[in-house]
Amino acid sequence: MKIGVIGTGQFARSFIALWQLHPDVEEVYVTDLVPERAAEHVERHGLAGSFASIEEMLASDVDSVAVMTQRWTHGPIVLQALDAGKNVYSAVPMAISVEEIEAIVRKVEETGLIYMMGETSYYNPAVVWARGQVADGAFGRVFYSEGDYLHDMDNGFTAAYQYSGGDDWKATASYPPMLYPTHAIGGVLGALSTYATSVSCIGIRDDRGDGVFDRDVSLWDNDFSNMTSLIELADGGTMRHNEFRRLGYWKGHESRFRFYGTEQVFEQSGHGATLSVKTEGEDYAKGETRDISELFFTHGGQVPEGFGDVDPALMQSFTSGTAPVQDRARLPAEFEGAHNGHEGSHHFLADDFVRAVVTTTQPPVNAWRAARFTLPGVVANDSARQGGARLPVPDFGDGPADPGWD
Repeated sequence: MKIGVIGTGQFARSFIALWQLHPDVEEVYVTDLVPERAAEHVERHGLAGSFASIEEMLASDVDSVAVMTQRWTHGPIVLQALDAGKNVYSAVPMAISVEEIEAIVRKVEETGLIYMMGETSYYNPAVVWARGQVADGAFGRVFYSEGDYLHDMDNGFTAAYQYSGGDDWKATASYPPMLYPTHAIGGVLGALSTYATSVSCIGIRDDRGDGVFDRDVSLWDNDFSNMTSLIELADGGTMRHNEFRRLGYWKGHESRFRFYGTEQVFEQSGHGATLSVKTEGEDYAKGETRDISELFFTHGGQVPEGFGDVDPALMQSFTSGTAPVQDRARLPAEFEGAHNGHEGSHHFLADDFVRAVVTTTQPPVNAWRAARFTLPGVVANDSARQGGARLPVPDFGDGPADPGWD
């Protein structure tokens, strides 16, 4: 296959390098609004070449594109690529409106093309483990879950917006937290076989006064910096979801998850995880709670070459190795020793897209599952703007069966 990467910002280079290593990728091309940045990637990674525009790339013979542009631009570019007959890998989120998300799902249904959203939390070690436990019935009934994405603006996010936003970076740094929901929701719904049916959300108005979450300059008229939603699930359970951008928290697990079942409970904090298991009958004295953090620690991470311009606060997103619960046996041998990222997820993300295209099989995080990971946040943002009103979350169906590549 031939891949064209749209956008060569800080995260794109990680996947460009991995696709260059993949034995089923023949050529990798790039395009960027800053031509010098695209040219630098071509030289650094030995790519096949660059295109002057998205339109030029879509008119070429690349069969697949990866959309690595600003988060609010994904929907229109994805639809443009699908209309051009290209398979699509998209960074998160899928899109920022219900209408865009439905249009992508319908276009994939109509064309049969491959769409994959690159959600890291689906491959998060804790989620990989929880998915297996749920499948085995070890939790009993999971009636309540929690998903958090805790990323303080001072911990690399402000620098990232400044890197990409130019002089007007504050207008986009006010991006509503609930429109970036998949790192939290994707972990919970990546383990459970259910989806959201309604949501209520409360937003906390920012009071820092630094002009970032300021409705007067915000492209989205947004002044919520921290948001919490309560989600009703189709199986009768509930989920609590946090998106925080102002908090006194440094490093550790930005995405973290908790699952409460009738037979066992898994609780992950910023720096560890415990499993509590109920005994048979009523004798709780024989139950146990144990620390299982070691299952989820990634080992073997290294700082990749050419990342010297990345803010140090974001570097942990690029340097993780692989955790014991992540099965590397299914990955290309060429990935061994290559840089990874986001708690070991990058290798699996890069391989799953290639595998989907070459086998014409929809990947695990396909358009239908991506919609389920994204829509609760989009509707939650509307809820917060309506004072916490409970609103229905649309659903566009299950889509194809999971190919089971975990």
